[in-house]
Amino acid sequence: MPACTADATDPVATPLPLGAPSRPNLHPLGGLVLNTAVWGFGGLSGLHLAPDLTLTAISDLGRWWRAPLLLEDERLTGLGPVSHGPLLDAAGAALRRGRLGDAESLARLPGGDWLVGFERLHRILRYRDLSGPGMPFDMPPGLDAAPGNGGLEALTVLADGRLLAVAEQLPGAAGPESRKAWLGSMQGSHTIWRETAYLPGPDLNPTDAAGLPDGGALVLERRFTLFSGFTGRLAHLPAEILRGAAPLSGETWLDLPPDAPAENWEGVAVARHGGRTLVALVSDDNQNPFQQTLLLLFAIA
Repeated sequence: MPACTADATDPVATPLPLGAPSRPNLHPLGGLVLNTAVWGFGGLSGLHLAPDLTLTAISDLGRWWRAPLLLEDERLTGLGPVSHGPLLDAAGAALRRGRLGDAESLARLPGGDWLVGFERLHRILRYRDLSGPGMPFDMPPGLDAAPGNGGLEALTVLADGRLLAVAEQLPGAAGPESRKAWLGSMQGSHTIWRETAYLPGPDLNPTDAAGLPDGGALVLERRFTLFSGFTGRLAHLPAEILRGAAPLSGETWLDLPPDAPAENWEGVAVARHGGRTLVALVSDDNQNPFQQTLLLLFAIA
């Protein structure tokens, strides 16, 4: 199925100034406010950043989205041409919005295939190309017990080739505040999952993860209340904890806010580019006119 493309001259993004974070781990390269009306949908969630600065996201409305990031003098200045299209099932039919199309997490395997994690109907689909059919992929055991809107929000490939998967609201074995997580090893056509636990910050839930070149990972976390709105953090998991048997617990690298605007942060991605490790964040606007789709770019200091 051909992808839809928005012309690069369309006003798809406007600059968003960023101040220096309160911690020294990340250096801001700029932000953008994305005009989702140009392509007719928001809800961006899982995120992937390629070394050539191609950004790929999936939407909880059952769609994929892709655009190159434009940098000038090491600052994020805009997007190149945007392409997008529907996610498909194994028969090549477009996934309907709602229970079938609630895509929340995205990872790219070393061979180039894509993994997309879904909520409501908890599952993982494997895509050779995001515009093609999606085939079933081994799901972490016990994930089907997650709440409908609290499933596989975080899925990434680590530097050693293993998969890291974290459920948003499924309690783990390390206590009621922990979340069930899994480390997966691919063996031929099957994946062997080992259960562990992830410890988010107080009252926070994991919404995405991204592997780091040194073997560690970043985990994005979020909280929402009617009184305080959206808060969250970006946590760093060192490589050694991902190699051990203890519950996974990370150090805060960003407080969201004040290190970035208060929004529904749902996507994080990492890539090496120009000798630096870059970190991208995206927010999900929930198709709500009072929210925004924000894109931020940082370099690891």
